[in-house]
Amino acid sequence: MASLCDLVGLPRSSFYRQSVFKVLEDQECETELRHQMQLICLEMPGYSYRRITAELHRRGWPVNHKRVLRLMRQDNLLCLRRKAFVRTTDSEHGFRVYPNLATNLMPSGLNQLWISDITYIRLQEEFVYLAIILDRYSRRVIGWSLSRHIDMELSLSALRMALSNREVLPGLIHHSDRGVQYASKAYIELLEEHKIAISMSRRGNPYDNAFAESFMKTLKYEEVLLNEYGDYREAQGNIARFIEEVYNRKRLHSSIGYLPPVEFEARVEHEISPASHPT
Repeated sequence: MASLCDLVGLPRSSFYRQSVFKVLEDQECETELRHQMQLICLEMPGYSYRRITAELHRRGWPVNHKRVLRLMRQDNLLCLRRKAFVRTTDSEHGFRVYPNLATNLMPSGLNQLWISDITYIRLQEEFVYLAIILDRYSRRVIGWSLSRHIDMELSLSALRMALSNREVLPGLIHHSDRGVQYASKAYIELLEEHKIAISMSRRGNPYDNAFAESFMKTLKYEEVLLNEYGDYREAQGNIARFIEEVYNRKRLHSSIGYLPPVEFEARVEHEISPASHPT
């Protein structure tokens, strides 16, 4: 090393001083990077290392996902996965079952395909039930309802919220499982009133409703399993916050370019607006 310093005319003291400064800068940079990762994990405790990498990129940290994984392992930040919940669907009823219209459908825009599902959530002394409707294209939850009862009103409340939040376009399809809540007379009539096509999963095939199942799994792993809701009121407040503030507005979704659904929809609306395509 001394001969190299002599060759380029650099004093050895200057070289070693610069090397020390570089090491200190690298250490400070990694300390700040770990701090940012910890903040993200606190804010989004269910994030995988790939989503944390994407969020770091959004915050100006061009770090490799392998380095993020290594640091998460060192700092014990990796999520613990638990056994999935069992979803109950009562498909033994006398109502009409509709064909699956969404098997190979790939929507090209918003409000073309709505996906519905119901799950249960365990409280300390009871169960509550959550019905959701999401837009397949943007993954945004556009309607939801929480209730102590798994009845017709549960699914109807979620559908009414979706109808109040979105524009019903010609050709819109509503997809669900074959459960009695979705096949009931009141639910079908509300869909038909708004000229929404009806689609239902095949019997015993949960993959037909995979996008709704994916949301339910995210909700359980990133919200429900991290909290012990004492009562219905606490569950209502926390789930509302997760859906509206976290899932729709902050959580990054790999299938839509690591964007939150609200941000993704804003980009879509901007791209199709007349102002963005001047003549």
